[in-house]
Amino acid sequence: MRIWLPASYGSVTIRVSVFDATWALLSPWLALWIRGALALSTNDWSVAAFYCAISFISSLIAFLIFRTREGMTHLFSVYDALEVAKAVLVSEFMTCLVLFSVTRLDGIPRSTPLIHALILAAGLLIARASLRTAHSDSNVSVPNGQVATEHIIVIGSNKLSSLYIDLLRAYARDQYSVLAVLDDRDEMIGRSIAGVRVLGPSHHLLPVIEEFKEHGIGVDRIIVGGDRDLLPQEAMAELDRICREYKIRLDFVPQLVGLSALQAPISQYQAKPKVSTLITFSLPHYFWAKRYVDFFFSLLLIVILLPVLLVVAVVVLLDVGSPIFYWQRRIGMNGIIFQIHKFRTLKPAFDWRGRPIGTTERISWIGAQLRKVRLDELPQLLNVLVGDMSLIGPRPLLPHDQPPNPTLRLMVRPGITGWAQVNGGKLLTVAEKNALDEWYIRNASLELDLKIVAKTVLFMLRGERLNAKTAEPEDRPKRHRRAAHGS
Repeated sequence: MRIWLPASYGSVTIRVSVFDATWALLSPWLALWIRGALALSTNDWSVAAFYCAISFISSLIAFLIFRTREGMTHLFSVYDALEVAKAVLVSEFMTCLVLFSVTRLDGIPRSTPLIHALILAAGLLIARASLRTAHSDSNVSVPNGQVATEHIIVIGSNKLSSLYIDLLRAYARDQYSVLAVLDDRDEMIGRSIAGVRVLGPSHHLLPVIEEFKEHGIGVDRIIVGGDRDLLPQEAMAELDRICREYKIRLDFVPQLVGLSALQAPISQYQAKPKVSTLITFSLPHYFWAKRYVDFFFSLLLIVILLPVLLVVAVVVLLDVGSPIFYWQRRIGMNGIIFQIHKFRTLKPAFDWRGRPIGTTERISWIGAQLRKVRLDELPQLLNVLVGDMSLIGPRPLLPHDQPPNPTLRLMVRPGITGWAQVNGGKLLTVAEKNALDEWYIRNASLELDLKIVAKTVLFMLRGERLNAKTAEPEDRPKRHRRAAHGS
């Protein structure tokens, strides 16, 4: 039986950010002024006022539908940016629909809604990115390690599993994360228990583990929502084998009498605390202004490359299917984990039956070409826009790929391209890349960034090449110098 909220708290909450509402009111007038609308030039203010009123109301409705107010915090993310984009598109669609039905946009140039959409989106994104930047720049610290989250897969969508998931969430939400539930009943697949989706049957465990691993998330524990007899004997034997092979802990809910038994190990896919050498180093002053440069140019590039983004999105959808975005967890500035985004260029690693698909079958010619010219990296402009990344900087690494002493590289935002990428990229070893990244951090400047931009263009046209003159000799590993002279 569903229990409703008390009357004092049961009303529907309708809230819009004051800034969003103000900008929604001003932006259509600004768009008309920029476009030089006929309604303003002929002093027929009624037409302009009607357009602005419809646009304002449509924007408020879209803001409520997509709950844009929730993204108006220092936790602004790529997901919030996409919600803002959706709200703007829906707002313009509703505005055009009403105006075409009533006035056929008489007196309003046809390009005005497009200009208004760009102005509205830019204002909303600038406000949110500025709020996040102001908060993050005032809290600069580089942790020596990460607080690990143990990732769990639950087998069995029963009442016991549901209660146990709720218990974990209530006891230590940040320490334990249930990634998925597996269940052999067809009617349960696609549904959710305790807010966690049932992804497939239990024999899909290995594909699910591999898929999460590909996204940078390792599975640390399998918990069965019952005793060993919950699964057939053959399935239980296979579960034991997978746990041994992948070094995953296997537990059963009935045997977990108390949470004190859950001593969560640090995941191999989380950044482990490292004993690092103390670095006394002040970042170049250039980094102070770099965030604002990144925001302006990322927003400009998104607007300019919008047709390219749409074309690539359609090509990816037709080539590899939905979803069109690939995400993976990486470590950014101050050791904060974020999700990097790319266009998908590989087909799924497993078919709908859970059978693995070979690498050669996953790679398409179109996907290979997108990777070659780096068009799959374009969605990372959104990461730059919201403050996760920079246009230029050391590439973000997976948590388990961090160098022995990552302190210096974690002092700055990771970049879409960088000094290591334009001087060898994948042809370099991990130590060589780290040496080049640290050299860049110590010597960053506008001149060096412009040089990297030029090299990036050549890199996209010619492909990866090992450069013999990458950094000063004292900043490069000896093996790197030998490889460079031999190339």
